[in-house]
Amino acid sequence: MNRNDLRRLDLNLLIVFETLMHERSVTRAAEKLFLGQPAISAALSRLRSLFDDPLFVRTGRSMEPTARAQEIFVLLSPALDSISTAVSRAADFDPATSTAVFRVGLSDDVEFALLPALLRRLRAEAPGVVLVVRRANYLLMPNLLASGEISVGVSYTEELPANAKRKTLRRSKAKLLRADSVPGALSVDDYCARPHALVSFAGDLNGFIDDQLLQMGRSRKVVLAVPQFNGLGTLLAGTDLLSVVPDYTAAALAAAGGLRAEDLPFETRSFEMSMAWRGAQDNDPAERWLRSRIQMFCGDPDSLS
Repeated sequence: MNRNDLRRLDLNLLIVFETLMHERSVTRAAEKLFLGQPAISAALSRLRSLFDDPLFVRTGRSMEPTARAQEIFVLLSPALDSISTAVSRAADFDPATSTAVFRVGLSDDVEFALLPALLRRLRAEAPGVVLVVRRANYLLMPNLLASGEISVGVSYTEELPANAKRKTLRRSKAKLLRADSVPGALSVDDYCARPHALVSFAGDLNGFIDDQLLQMGRSRKVVLAVPQFNGLGTLLAGTDLLSVVPDYTAAALAAAGGLRAEDLPFETRSFEMSMAWRGAQDNDPAERWLRSRIQMFCGDPDSLS
């Protein structure tokens, strides 16, 4: 196919193909693209004719891509990124007058402790924009970015889509939270003897602290696991429970009163919190503005020195 032949190509078909590669389902692709299932099925039929290949084969309740579809996807995804970038560069962005909708993914700790200050800045600079926040973590972030459900996310990240970009925002240390009035710092023995509350998105009763204690030949007893940080202060109040949280979350919780934050009675490793974003929107003026504000209010230059 030469460039003149591209005039016969509907770019929307390629968007449908990319979405089907991510979703492996006509129903989910239709939901993502806000189209009816018949429209997606019709587009798939045209794609099969265009590429002279079945592209997807149904296996159970999923649609598995053929070898040809995999080859096309490897070439097509960066090409669509380049097209998106080219179009984005042609558009100006004025925060004061923009009505853009930004979709971001934030881990619970970031949403609780760091989003309020960021939101105040966004409202001051760009009162017309809309911010849609999705819950994200190292497990959810890759699919949210790959599917385009978010353009940028902030959390502790591991694996990311091949075309995603990442920037470290801060290195944080764990802090101990307690609501009791017992004076002085806790010893390791005190720490292990007290009951513990854990914030766990997946409902686990073990965290990195338990791995650290195991190396020391010690252990703790977790008696409460909750999915978010927002109510932790109320839950600890009036109890002898201890909880370990990131330093910036500890500061936000302690500032609300009733809790004190202190260093743990043993050394722990630091964690890198990152901002990750879709490569397709790397040069988008609006997205660059948003990422700069995220870095300004979620980042910590002192922790990166």
